[in-house]
Amino acid sequence: MAVKCNCPGCNDKLCLHKVPIFSSLDHDELVKIRPMIHHREYKKGDTIIFEGDIIDSIVIINEGSVKAYKNTSDGREQILYVFSEGDFFGEQNLFGNQVSTYSVEALEKVKTCNLSREMFQKLLYTYPEISVKIIDELGNRISRLENALSIGVRNVDNRIGWILLEFADKYGTADEAGIIIHLPFSREGIANYLGIARETLSRKFSQLENEGLIKSLNNKEILIPDLGKIAEIAGNS
Repeated sequence: MAVKCNCPGCNDKLCLHKVPIFSSLDHDELVKIRPMIHHREYKKGDTIIFEGDIIDSIVIINEGSVKAYKNTSDGREQILYVFSEGDFFGEQNLFGNQVSTYSVEALEKVKTCNLSREMFQKLLYTYPEISVKIIDELGNRISRLENALSIGVRNVDNRIGWILLEFADKYGTADEAGIIIHLPFSREGIANYLGIARETLSRKFSQLENEGLIKSLNNKEILIPDLGKIAEIAGNS
């Protein structure tokens, strides 16, 4: 269940500073936007949106990460996207009463910044550059979805290499030993994302670790010493 939050820290830090779609706005413009925002907090496992819901706002991830997913006809969960800090969803309802095509669940404690459809449309008219950034991000999202769909016809090694590259880009931090990836969800969740059995994923991860291509630091973190070798596994040039 969502918890309303007045988010006093935003008075000084302006959480919108870390949202890419607002990055072109200066401090004074962000201050004007701040009163339009409603803040929410969710616990791990909370459902933020159900597939088929009509939502009246755009939701921006301030802290934490969420998964967008659909349930298949045979009862499996198909993960479509993982949204993290600075990402947004709910754009389906910006220009019409369209229903959400997926459910969204918190993967950890999550804080969101919500702007109503009416207020967000006013922003788009006032600051057209925000519209351009949203179009760019939605274009990137379509590309990621196309990649996710195309990965289904590749072999398992390619799929695992692809997901490691994606996680390295979104959740990786540089370390003197390589790239440390903070995994956004469990091994089972990763397997669902890739459309493979958990046992297959575990076996492939063990193989990569034996070959020195990854190193498990704990249940939530892995180290990649050489990202270029992972790119080769993914089939990237």
